[in-house]
Amino acid sequence: MNGSRLRKRGVVRTMADCVLDASALLALIFEEPGRDRVAETVPGASVSAINLAEAATRLLDVGIPRETIMQIFEELQLSVVAVDAEQAMLAADFRAPTRTAGLSLGDRVCMALARHLCVPALMADRQWAEVAEAVSVEVVLVR
Repeated sequence: MNGSRLRKRGVVRTMADCVLDASALLALIFEEPGRDRVAETVPGASVSAINLAEAATRLLDVGIPRETIMQIFEELQLSVVAVDAEQAMLAADFRAPTRTAGLSLGDRVCMALARHLCVPALMADRQWAEVAEAVSVEVVLVR
């Protein structure tokens, strides 16, 4: 990797061509370490509806009103992707090779979407790096 550009299959693309995990999205919103790396991807990054729900749940948990959350998401101009049957099955397939790392359903859905779109998954949880190769997903740690 070189800065905000990646090379895969001989194609150079910007980091805007990626999938954000809830942890990466929350790092940006809460201005945590790694936020600058995530900020490079928006607008234009993709996020599964499942991971958006995870992030929204966390924001609601800390008392941010629903209307404010919707405004935050709209301002980020993310591409929200519904999970289809193929991605759902891929996330299920990822259970066995990711079990030891403790990845959640949301984590596996994010990885499935990244693999489906052939783009990297941005996340803040280091345990993903342990299993990325096993599921053929490029993972970019934001911190």
